[in-house]
Amino acid sequence: MSRRFRIGVLGCGRVSARYREVLGRELEARVEVVAAADLDLNKARSFLQDIGGGGAAVGGIAELIEHTPDLVCIMTESGNHAAHARELLEAGINVLVEKPVALRIEDAEALRDLAVAKGRMCAVIKQNRYNPAMRFLRAVVDDGRLGRLVTAGVRVHWCRYQDYYDDPWHGRWSMDGGVLAQQAIHHLDALQWLGGPIDAVCAAGEAVLNKLEAEDTAVAVVRFKSGALGTIEATTSARDQDFEASLHLVGERAMAKVGGQALNRLELWRPVEPGPEDEGVEAKHSQDVPTSYGLGHGPLLNDVLDALDLGGKPPIGVDEALGSLRLVHALYASMERGRWVRLDENPRSEKLGVRAQTASAGT
Repeated sequence: MSRRFRIGVLGCGRVSARYREVLGRELEARVEVVAAADLDLNKARSFLQDIGGGGAAVGGIAELIEHTPDLVCIMTESGNHAAHARELLEAGINVLVEKPVALRIEDAEALRDLAVAKGRMCAVIKQNRYNPAMRFLRAVVDDGRLGRLVTAGVRVHWCRYQDYYDDPWHGRWSMDGGVLAQQAIHHLDALQWLGGPIDAVCAAGEAVLNKLEAEDTAVAVVRFKSGALGTIEATTSARDQDFEASLHLVGERAMAKVGGQALNRLELWRPVEPGPEDEGVEAKHSQDVPTSYGLGHGPLLNDVLDALDLGGKPPIGVDEALGSLRLVHALYASMERGRWVRLDENPRSEKLGVRAQTASAGT
């Protein structure tokens, strides 16, 4: 049996609810949470109490490092991810970073290079890739069963009320961005992962119902390098709950759609020439999920631990995460310039992540 890993947790806010389940129950036999850090020590204590562990509640990264974790799960504010990951990697500690790995492309690239220089892992959360429905679509794309792609698109209809944006960082350009950078980045990753490389985008975005610096609603037209066309539609102004996160693919040989709250249900698989293996695939590859976080964190973290145990590469590293980050920057650059932008020109938003402050270890 592989060794038990010493885990540190940095940030005990909203997304930590999922990690309480993963670290406290799903991977309980493989991990020991040695410390949880948050500026609000009560949040750190609550996290440790919920997972039933005896780790230490600490107020920051320096104290967290003293407990010598093998891996730290970073769940702080988006605008602090890069600085917090850098500090831990400099101390020789492996990190698993919630999305986005950084707000600026150059900061993500620097993390990648630092991890290599230090001989440490910088893994990134893209949990939807572990959904059974998404794995099924990845397999049929790889097998060529879709044929030439005609069109693909994603829709994110989620609900965030004003109190979500009234904290010190959500919806601010320096620390977060809007629906594209915060909520829909997982679905932008899925669009590229299944639809292929994107050539150019033309986007528009507004704060429609909520008051925030960035956008709560965005739409875009996408041109893939294959010649296919696509669409992006995302909002946090759906009322009164997270309603849908879906992706569709239309190819010359098949059509497919994944939906549910979190890309968790295979709603349609329609090949032109079905075979016996296609019988009942929708039910077989669908999964019920309790929240929009889905259930992919546990399997992903399990693979991270396997990679640490065997000295391998992370299942999803910085280079993989850079694909969706570059797409987010291209979409924002299109909004800022009011025109189509090509991804090969490496467009950068003039707003996202600019003047981000390195400050807290809480969310």
